[in-house]
Parts: sequence; C-alpha cells; structure tokens
Amino acid sequence: MKHINRRNFVKNASAGTFGAATLGISTSAKAAENPKANEKPREVWIAAMTNSYGHGKSFKEGIQLMLEQMENAVPFKPDIYCLPETFLDPAQRDLQTHAEDGSGRTAGPFQEFARKHNCYVICPINTVENGKYYNAAVLIDRQGKMVGEYRKCRITESEVEEMGITPGPLDPPVFKTDFGTIGIQICFDIEWPEAWRALARKGAEIVFWPSAFAAGKKLNAKAWENQYYMVSSTLKNSTRIVDITGSDIAVSGNWSDWGVCAPVNLEKAFLASWPYVQSFPAIQQKYGRKIRISSLHEEEFSVIESLSADVKIADVMKEFKLKSYREHLLAAEQKHNPKRV
Repeated sequence: MKHINRRNFVKNASAGTFGAATLGISTSAKAAENPKANEKPREVWIAAMTNSYGHGKSFKEGIQLMLEQMENAVPFKPDIYCLPETFLDPAQRDLQTHAEDGSGRTAGPFQEFARKHNCYVICPINTVENGKYYNAAVLIDRQGKMVGEYRKCRITESEVEEMGITPGPLDPPVFKTDFGTIGIQICFDIEWPEAWRALARKGAEIVFWPSAFAAGKKLNAKAWENQYYMVSSTLKNSTRIVDITGSDIAVSGNWSDWGVCAPVNLEKAFLASWPYVQSFPAIQQKYGRKIRISSLHEEEFSVIESLSADVKIADVMKEFKLKSYREHLLAAEQKHNPKRV
C-alpha cells in the first residue's frame, strides 16, 4: 500500500476494497478484550463559570457570590475551574486595595476552595508587581498554592487610560498541571492570533479564556486553527467548552446559567487524513474499541482518540509512523522553504 496514490485509495475504499474499517471510521469497531476499554486515560473534568449571580455590592460579597456559583459544579468533582474576567468589578478597580500582591488578599478564598475540593482554579483578578498593575489570571493548584500567572497582553484603551493597567508580555507562558499542559488568554486577546499560535507551538492542550464577552464562533475557530481544547468563562451570554475539532462539547444557557461542567479526553491526536488514512484499518483491527478514529471528510483531517487507560496515543502514533497535523505542516515547510526563490 506504500505506493498507492491518494485518488486510487479513495476510489478503492469507496468500492469496499479496504473493508468496513475504512468506511466506518466514525463508529466503534470490534469489541476489545480489556473490560476497561472505555476508561479514558486522561479524562479531565472542566468547570467554566458565568457571572449570572452578579458582582455583588462589595468586594467581599462579589467573592462570596462567585464561590456560591462554583458550588454548583462540586458534585462533578472538576479537576479545574475557570472564572470570568473582571468578575469582581467594580470593586476590583480599587487597585491599591484589592490587587493581588502575592499575599492572598484577593485570591485567598479561592485558594481555600482549591484546597478543600482538590482542584485547580484559574482566577482572573488584578495583580501588582513593582508598582505596575495587570489584568491577570492566577493559576491556583490543588494544594491552594498560586503557581502561575498570565498577564493579559492585549489590553483595551480604557484599561490603559482609565485604570492604569500595564500590558503583559506578548509571548504567553504555558503551565504544567498534573493532567496536562494548559495556556490562558483573556478577553481582548482573542483579536490577535500570534499568542494563540505560540501556545500551540508550546504544546498547550487546553487554552482557557476568561472574558467579559462570549465571542461565539470565534472560540470554535481558535480551537480548530490551533488543535487544542478551548474553554471560555464569561460575564455574559454563553460560556463553552470546545473540542479540538471546533465542535461544541458544552454550552451554557437558560438551563445551566451558572456555567458548564464536562469532561475532555487529552489522549487525542489531530492529523491530516492523507496519507495516514492508509493506516486506519490496521489501527482499528489491532485496537478495536480501545481507539476511536473520526474524520471530517471535506476538511480532510482526522482525530485519533484513546478510549482505554492502557493505550497512549503517542505510542500509537509512533507505532504506525503517524504525524500530528502540526508535524505534518512543519515537514512540508522543511521541504519547500529551501527551494523558495
């Protein structure tokens, strides 16, 4: 099959030459022997909050309202919560009093929540360092420690002129958690593509986006373009969790006005369908229910997902000499760039 061309492969597959595994890659295949075949190896439960409870009349009341909002997701035992941007407005505009300085004067109640519920929390608050104030998102770990901070790099005119906010670095950090690598962007950042692409290059598997607005399909486009999960947490309208394919996994609305909570599976690879589709029948034949392969046929990309705790997607990719979509494009660039006039 090594020398078969793309057109003939598609033609023969349509005629049944390559069997049901090729034609049915969007469905489950043969039963696996492992009784835990449907146990996903890196399933992460994500809670994304909205601000339907309001800001509160005071700084303390705003914090209490958000903590009450977060309690709605506790029965799902989320691995990580994401809170909306500026959920403490207008109180947090008193930067000298409320900007987080590392002491926990603002993040403290959320640190305690993280300790109590054994979860991460992405807490968007103003921070201060060396006399400069930032619109930031603090990452709190399961032990309640502040282990990272992203500073919004694309701030609005009003943040500069009215609040005296300083923009963060254009090169965003990624953060290592016990379930995978994550990135953060905030609100207005969505209008510039460079930082989102940088997060993809750095290996972000989920990007969280606290925001004052919902952005709609812009989130789906970011997930699609960069092949990572997108999670929004918004002050108004819907908040959502988006798959690496750009499809919605969960969206808040009238019947989930506190936000959404849903699982994502990080044992997943996004790749160009051609030429790797030639290996799909052999993969399904070997792994059966332990692997799910799905394709968007007109877009010509596919997703391979492990459904079993004992199957790692990186091992499958290596075994069958598959390249991720990013690796596929990089390989093409390395071939054609030296030839460019």
